[in-house]
Amino acid sequence: MTTTTIGVRRSVFALLFASLTFAADKKPKPKQLRTVVAGTVFRDPGFAVGGAEVELIEIRTDGKKPKPLKTVTDSRGEFAFIVPPVEARFRVKASAKGLQPEEKETASSPGVRTDVYFSLKPAAN
Repeated sequence: MTTTTIGVRRSVFALLFASLTFAADKKPKPKQLRTVVAGTVFRDPGFAVGGAEVELIEIRTDGKKPKPLKTVTDSRGEFAFIVPPVEARFRVKASAKGLQPEEKETASSPGVRTDVYFSLKPAAN
């Protein structure tokens, strides 16, 4: 074996070793946990309200105006919002035609599902 061949082999081995060491040092980032504000909208006497409008607004203390999130309940009256994985407070409002709107406050924590339930009363004529 010539010194050139030995030098090339050492260089290849050094590059391979360095790349394996670098790959071993890279730890996978921890998967961020989803934070969810979800719930169900009912009407008296306890029937689910499909098609109800639900609005989620973050309660901010820094003076910035929050952007509301809106959705519509499914046929079982269920809704869900995926929110940033941080501690936060929210105002949740549910409304449906012929029923009085209802509003509640709730808080979220990273990686936790927060449930909010509404029981809408018939609207006064």
